[in-house]
Amino acid sequence: FLLTRTSLVLIFVSFLFRLSGCFLSKRSCEALSSILSSQSCSLTELDLSNNNLQDSGVKLLNAALQSPHCTLESLRLNCCNLSGKSCEALSLVLSCPSSCLRELDLSDNDLQDSGAKYISAELQSLHCTLKTLSLSGCLITEEGCTSLASALSSNPSHLRELDLSYNYPGDSIVKLLAAGLKDPQWKLDTLRVEPAGVRWLRPGLRKYSCQLTIDTNTVHTKLRLSDNNRKVTRVEEIQSYPDHPDRFDVYPQFLCRNGLTGRCYWEVEWRGNIYISVSYRQIGRKGNSVDCLFGHNDQSWSLHCAGDGPRCVWQNKRYTSISSSSVSNRVAVYVDCPAGTLSFYRVSSDTLIHLHTFNTTFTQTLYPGFRFNPGSSVTLC
Repeated sequence: FLLTRTSLVLIFVSFLFRLSGCFLSKRSCEALSSILSSQSCSLTELDLSNNNLQDSGVKLLNAALQSPHCTLESLRLNCCNLSGKSCEALSLVLSCPSSCLRELDLSDNDLQDSGAKYISAELQSLHCTLKTLSLSGCLITEEGCTSLASALSSNPSHLRELDLSYNYPGDSIVKLLAAGLKDPQWKLDTLRVEPAGVRWLRPGLRKYSCQLTIDTNTVHTKLRLSDNNRKVTRVEEIQSYPDHPDRFDVYPQFLCRNGLTGRCYWEVEWRGNIYISVSYRQIGRKGNSVDCLFGHNDQSWSLHCAGDGPRCVWQNKRYTSISSSSVSNRVAVYVDCPAGTLSFYRVSSDTLIHLHTFNTTFTQTLYPGFRFNPGSSVTLC
């Protein structure tokens, strides 16, 4: 997807612009930079999450964010494949006297301690008016969190909300940050540090990996389990499963036992024609109503994959076509339940190729699920 000045004309009349998961290129960032620095731009919120911007893309945006004409107050750059070098560029924005930026989301980027230190240095600037900062899931250890704590004790710091969840700050720094909430010198009134631990120092989204377990009471009788219940194949022979009120009796589907909370990630390999889904547990089980069919109601969301790759996503009987040049038959799913985001990726070697992200509000616990066409199979990785 390539953005030009023409395709971005909406920015001139919009205060909020979402470009999440739009496959933005370097040239797209050039176009955005030109628009953001225009006197005609009144944009205050920009969502660029789930794009492979990399550090070079952020550097292209940097000049526009420092422009006296830029009115941007909120910027989301989560899941944009950024490193600490992006924080070095953004630090110039935070200390810029003309900057309007009040909210910055850098979650799920491998910024590490170097990135936290660049940000920390500018939080002490007299010109930095940042009030909300999210560094969740950024591979930050005690070293980087110490720099942040030091910055927050500085009188000029205006920061009121800090998210350091899914990092490894260490117990002593957690206590220091918690004590700072009671310090009248600190402006901070909201702090998130949990969950925390060394397990979150794994690069990329795989740090949120969970192992799926099939709920055998839900498996349709034309689905055969094998490989210690890690592989499911659509067959024509009826399998001898006992009757159960939770079993799908018409559609060849099943749910997993895993009730999803927080952030969760898993991968599957497929053959044939399948639907990779998440669903509320109360989805219907009996009969051929769309209330039972993954992706065709307001209880579930689905990615449709065929032999030639992912084709579309479904939710509430509406579909959106997608495309991917990768030839891999492995798909990854990432859900951030509190944030209300559900993302699908194609896995090519160690690279995740973004396919689609749903942005919503999840009102119930989610469960992974699958639907099968004849001759298809799924292996839980």
